Amino acid sequence: MKQRTLTILKPDTVARRNCGAVIARLEEEGFQILAAHMLRLSEDQAMAFYAVHKDKPFYRPLVEFMTSGPVWVMALERDSAVEHLRKVMGATDPAKAAPGTLRQQFASNIERNAIHGSDSPENARIELSFFFSAAELA
Repeated sequence: MKQRTLTILKPDTVARRNCGAVIARLEEEGFQILAAHMLRLSEDQAMAFYAVHKDKPFYRPLVEFMTSGPVWVMALERDSAVEHLRKVMGATDPAKAAPGTLRQQFASNIERNAIHGSDSPENARIELSFFFSAAELA
């Protein structure tokens, strides 16, 4: 069954000019890009998006990193999109990510880990609506 998910190509991916390679891989994996924006998150936007982590020690550094440069946000669709994207991305810590995963290939460290992906279908719906209108996803 077709499913939608959100991905964010993080500031490190944009700065290192790896967006094309990451997008090509996503398309090879069967993802259809439904909508995409390049933007620079404001501090308020990053704080709201990552609010679920506000009590964790990595929250402030995460907000600072995510506002440090432009990002690409994308709405993706394919069968089992959430689960498949998580598999293609690899572990949050690139040192622990499986060979051939996006984070193993493109991430510098656990904090600069190249790409975000929704962790559940429920969060995918919330995250997609944070960045995209219903009309953009029609």
